[in-house]
Amino acid sequence: MQIADLPLRSTSNSDSVSILNQRFPPSGLPFYRKLGRTDLTVSCLGIGGGGAISSEDTLYAFDRGLNYFFYSSDLHHFLYRSMSGGLKQLCGRGSSVRDRVILATVTYIKNPEVALSAIFDQFAELGIDYIDILFWGWIGSRDASAFTDCLHLSNDLRGANTVYQRTIEKMVGTSERLKKMGAVRYIGASFHDLDLANQWLDSPLLDVVMVRHNPAHRSAQRQVFNCLDAQNPQRPGVSTFKSTGSHSGVLWDAPASLPKGCWIPNVPDLYRYSLSQNCVDVCLTGMRSRSEIDAAIAGIPQGKLTPAELDYLDLYGDLHRDRINIADISPEKLIYRP
Repeated sequence: MQIADLPLRSTSNSDSVSILNQRFPPSGLPFYRKLGRTDLTVSCLGIGGGGAISSEDTLYAFDRGLNYFFYSSDLHHFLYRSMSGGLKQLCGRGSSVRDRVILATVTYIKNPEVALSAIFDQFAELGIDYIDILFWGWIGSRDASAFTDCLHLSNDLRGANTVYQRTIEKMVGTSERLKKMGAVRYIGASFHDLDLANQWLDSPLLDVVMVRHNPAHRSAQRQVFNCLDAQNPQRPGVSTFKSTGSHSGVLWDAPASLPKGCWIPNVPDLYRYSLSQNCVDVCLTGMRSRSEIDAAIAGIPQGKLTPAELDYLDLYGDLHRDRINIADISPEKLIYRP
């Protein structure tokens, strides 16, 4: 069965999320979940175009159950454009599966005056009626003022009957979906400054927060994830990125000091590391091929990592960053696997 065969709408309640999850083996890590306070139902694994995934494999990912896709039109577009044909087929005007896809796009141009141009580029390239989540990208320590100005556009930008919707209609033409959804449904931000992310967690202007997270970069746990209440239906949605990479290299390569026979996490393990954290809804990946898609999906039924596994991967990440000496690690904290 393909996801296209399922009677899914992206605006679903908890019952329809449960129905969707029946497609996958039961585990402590549900494949589909509600994205924070939005009405979007998302797969826990998302695909961005940074790995230059092909349009064919983008469609394959959708058929395997992934429904969250992240697209950039103004940074590394030479990588992302290889998935554009697949996204146009899934999300373009006339698509029969559009309401089963969550399309997240991003602009790294943090200037309210040119936001419309960035959105129009995405509408024109993908032939779409609407964007589910528009992210302001790469929000760093020097961007506080510009980001504030950008977020103040939220109420003019998201939802139906806004200034931006009417302007987009004039540029690309009207449609029933555009009238109903608006040009942009929700607003997100990709933060590189976690202090700034923390300041905006409770803002009604920001619906989805995206942060870097992996065993070697864990600050988001303290400054973002653990500041949210998983039982609060009004919390923002949370997405992670850079789950497999560190300044010291890729995390599936063992640090030089790791004793022989110790567990070396594979890529799906690293995805589960982020998905095991409090309030993380989506782990954004840079998957490049069908084999990587299959492996990532196969890892989800294993469920969340255990506390002992999480503690071990914390040490593993610290070894990658040379933050700790192997001689200072108690042997009982190490996990050995063939």
